[in-house]
Amino acid sequence: MREYLKKTWMLASLLWVLLPLGQTVSAQSNPKLDPLIQNVYGRQTISLNGNWSYLLDQLEVGYYNYRRTPDPNGFFKDPVVDNVTAYKEYDFDSAPVMAIPGDWNTWEDRFFFYEGTMWFKHKFLYKKTDHRVYLYLGAVNYDAKVYLNGTKVGEHIGGYTPFNMEVTNQIKDGENFVVVKVDNKRTTEGVPTLNCDWFNFGGITRDVMLVEVPQTYISSYYVQLKKGSKDTLTGYVKMDGAVASHKVQLEIPGLRIKKELTTDAKGYASFEIKAKPILWSTENPYLYQVSLSTDTDKVTDEIGFRTIETKGRQILLNGNPVFLKGISIHEEAPFRSGRICSEEEDLTLLNWAKELGCNYVRLAHYPHNEKMVRLAEKMGLMVWSEIPVYWTIQWENKDTYQNAHNQLMEMIERDQNRAAVIIWSIANETPHGEARDRFLSNLAKAAREKDNSRLLSMAMERSDKSATVLSIQDKMSEYVDIISCNQYLGWYDGLNEKIDRVRWEVDYEKPLIFSEMGGGAVAGYHGDKTQIWTEEYQEELYKKTLKMIDERMPPVAGISPWILMDFRSPRRLLPQIQDGFNRKGLISNRGQKKKAFYILQEWYRNK
Repeated sequence: MREYLKKTWMLASLLWVLLPLGQTVSAQSNPKLDPLIQNVYGRQTISLNGNWSYLLDQLEVGYYNYRRTPDPNGFFKDPVVDNVTAYKEYDFDSAPVMAIPGDWNTWEDRFFFYEGTMWFKHKFLYKKTDHRVYLYLGAVNYDAKVYLNGTKVGEHIGGYTPFNMEVTNQIKDGENFVVVKVDNKRTTEGVPTLNCDWFNFGGITRDVMLVEVPQTYISSYYVQLKKGSKDTLTGYVKMDGAVASHKVQLEIPGLRIKKELTTDAKGYASFEIKAKPILWSTENPYLYQVSLSTDTDKVTDEIGFRTIETKGRQILLNGNPVFLKGISIHEEAPFRSGRICSEEEDLTLLNWAKELGCNYVRLAHYPHNEKMVRLAEKMGLMVWSEIPVYWTIQWENKDTYQNAHNQLMEMIERDQNRAAVIIWSIANETPHGEARDRFLSNLAKAAREKDNSRLLSMAMERSDKSATVLSIQDKMSEYVDIISCNQYLGWYDGLNEKIDRVRWEVDYEKPLIFSEMGGGAVAGYHGDKTQIWTEEYQEELYKKTLKMIDERMPPVAGISPWILMDFRSPRRLLPQIQDGFNRKGLISNRGQKKKAFYILQEWYRNK
């Protein structure tokens, strides 16, 4: 693991040597950030959540001057003006406030469709100690520039993964202020790109906090079962600071493990320990208290141990075949339809999944918040976690690749100790082609280099052999462990009667899952089962699709139908039916269960 960064950089550099000349290159890769601090919720923190002042800045006058060059005295400086003759065309102190975390689109109606720049400012008091201090942001959508007391401390691209920067030298004893410039404009070179099927909620959408750590501290760790083993724990610990020859105590009281590790010159120590843990499973999601400590630092986590692998067309959890009884979920709040920003909203969605009979959730199409993953783990739900490499992005753009790579690494780094996460997904519904294959195969290799203990997949599209002989033919199949297919028989592909006429030929000796399937319905809209948009049509679609899986398909290892709950999408324009919502949910955005919910629930009950 300690050679990971060096190897990954060499891999990325080698990939882009092969790109054609004249490609478009734009600033999409993140500048240098401090390595992500793992498990911030298990550390000493000071929350900066709450009311933040905000200024909408459509023309970015707070960042550029009238010649469109960066202004060194932009809004981030926010000098105190106590002279009535001083000239200043903005004022955070008299500006309105917004609750953080949150999205601006649902904060005020006038911001609903706004895509662009908004500035946020928050004042706080701080008492300096001998600790180092990091500013941590759980997610900012999409392009964030961060300033503390008028000094730029970092920036980050990507709307769904956490980042942090050390601010020990910038933070003051007494009053401080942090300013964040947030820009959620979609771009052709972005990840995701201009065109996608979910709402582009802008803002500081997850927790903001100060993290206090000793001068030398435990920055990252990995503790899991060794791949293919049920009786050997393996992992590493990484220190930051004066790191050479540091003693680290690893303790797992529930397994009577107490082992001393010694770091090398780079602050890294690896280990293998014999143990026979109770295995985490969907029926018994057992978690152990794991602590790592030094003479100055201690981090405690709850970690489960399980094995996940494939054998032929089966997925094996702890060596036993498991059928993934799943559902796809967007990180959108029930009832109010904004970005989720509370644990209660996470729980509502996950409890609905459990009520449906799920043992598995596909968290689409981007990494969801850390609390969502941890809650799923405690509830016995396996997790598919995905980065937003979605539809058609710029496959030959070096910076687009680096952006996707960064988001992949940040996702894995945050959740690599979560037993619930069994699948890393690198893409959704991407078009075949050499540039795409090169892009995605390199992401796949990077994911395995970072963490080879989980399964790898991506949501593919069909490549049919004829109108009624359906198949999957994708070069990326050789790079993934699970063949995942999004299919919409009865919706985008014919009416429900077509489902009865097709047969499938899948040539790969790997597990096959339907990562998406389904159709739309308006809750409370009833009619004949042949009438689209009715609950009866959606119900019939599910009946026929599930019968097809049972009777006329090669073995299927799981499904995650699209989707648990209706969600906002600006692509969905049909008045009085869609009204800006994707209506494929089994539950409406107001919490009404549709008839298809009970069809799938019964099928899972008997599976």
